[in-house]
Amino acid sequence: MWMTMSYDGLFTHAMVQELQAKLVEGRVMKISQPYPNEVILTIRSQRKNYPLLLSANPSYARAQITTIPYTNPPVPTNFTMMLRKYLEGARLVAIEQLECDRVINFAFSNRNELGDKLPLLLSIEIMGRHSNVILINQAENKIIDTIKHVGLDQNRYRTLLPGSTYRLPPKQAKQNPLTASPADFEQLVAAYPNREVLAKELQANFQGLALDSALYLADYFHQAGVSAASLAALWAKLAQPTPSLLTEPKLNFSAFDYPSATASTRFESLSELLDEFYGTKATRDRVKQQGARLILVVKNNYKKNKKKLGKLKRELAATENADDYRLKGELLTTYLYQIEPKQKTVTLPNYYANEQPVTISLKPQLSPAQNAQSYFKRYTKLKNAVGYINEQISLTEQELAYLDSIQAQIELAEPKDLPDIALELESGGYLKKPKQKAKRKPKLSQPAKFKASDGSEILVGKNNLQNDRLSLKTAAKNYWWLHVKDIPGSHVIIANPHPSEETLLEAANLAAYYSKAQGSANVAVDYVQVKHLRKPNGAKPGFVIYEGQQTLFVTPDKELVARLKAK
Repeated sequence: MWMTMSYDGLFTHAMVQELQAKLVEGRVMKISQPYPNEVILTIRSQRKNYPLLLSANPSYARAQITTIPYTNPPVPTNFTMMLRKYLEGARLVAIEQLECDRVINFAFSNRNELGDKLPLLLSIEIMGRHSNVILINQAENKIIDTIKHVGLDQNRYRTLLPGSTYRLPPKQAKQNPLTASPADFEQLVAAYPNREVLAKELQANFQGLALDSALYLADYFHQAGVSAASLAALWAKLAQPTPSLLTEPKLNFSAFDYPSATASTRFESLSELLDEFYGTKATRDRVKQQGARLILVVKNNYKKNKKKLGKLKRELAATENADDYRLKGELLTTYLYQIEPKQKTVTLPNYYANEQPVTISLKPQLSPAQNAQSYFKRYTKLKNAVGYINEQISLTEQELAYLDSIQAQIELAEPKDLPDIALELESGGYLKKPKQKAKRKPKLSQPAKFKASDGSEILVGKNNLQNDRLSLKTAAKNYWWLHVKDIPGSHVIIANPHPSEETLLEAANLAAYYSKAQGSANVAVDYVQVKHLRKPNGAKPGFVIYEGQQTLFVTPDKELVARLKAK
């Protein structure tokens, strides 16, 4: 049986131990708030800077040390300013878990304006949509500020507002499993021999147990029994976490070697594990939220052009009958003398096909000569339309390819890339430009930087504006350009006129990874020197043509991409 692993009380206990070992006695050097529900405290400890991420996001609330680079907003929030006022330069005195609950308290010591010691508590409550980060003046037990303000209309038990008296979350009538005696467990184990039922009872009676943890405890007690020695052995085992990424049946994580879990990747720390698990997930969720308008615009335009293409192809198919109209016009002209006025149809021999009879519809109100002329006009109209329709089909297919590339870019984008994509869509007329005039020209983000094994710099454009600027303006003519073959993707530049074969393969891997073929195997990647690139007049952003290319075949490797990422 497989269960969902979670950030439960036992996971929180293990994380607290990890944070204690690295952060206690450190000082707060920097504070930022990259997103509304997330704050990062950079703590200097043991001669190293540790970015401590405290997230109150409803979907992925957590506390961890992170190595993911976050982009800060240009204007800090009120909560950020309050944290900076009270915590910058403060010493981290202790990190404690509230019993076995998903609440972690960071105790800081600082001085106020008068130079007196000021004990502060930064508490993170990891509780789904009720998650919060709270700054508390311990001397007065007053809330200084919270990342989410919660009034009495939202929570009758306690208010989480600046100036309010701090109250702990509502206490459940459950025991702390970490301090419980053997007798507290023994009674339940004896009463419930069934594994699943015992697990449910353990959850009902003890704090902080998700189903996976409860099932593990049930199996352990049924096998090892309940005694002071077995309980001590259990907690000693769980004091040494084995951070693991799980893939079966879907991506998840675990702090411990539960028998029900099949580990695919091991990590050195719980924080590294959470970076791997939440890094991509959180980025994709933020892109979906922040880029919802862009996604909708691209989707609607793609749908509209797909419909237009179908209509054009039907019109083109209709032009195939043009020669039939010409033939009927010629036959009517040849046999005018045989046609009586006001006839509705006439059958004439086709001298192009061994005199086979052809029945031709006539308009009675027109003369025979006018009927012939009508068929010639319809023929001419259809023939003239062929060129126009083919041109429109080509333009529509280009439009679809362009929108497809934008769609791929959004799927691969980070939140910081979205303004560039929005700017491109505004320039192309897909989005309305803001009414108020910008005071200054928006600054475009820079391509992602990577370093090859031989030290060569590799640059990857993350959107069409970056791609154009990188390939056609920034890159030297003797640098090398790479792109997946016939698939939307990033432009990749090797900033080296003479790259090694290994560097070419690494750059090709980056080109395949940052493309719509990211999940494919054996992806074809073209490479050519920059001097062989050309941009046709009037071409869409990101579109170039090239000649003299060579092709490599690679399989996108996420671990290789992470290794090449420039620090």
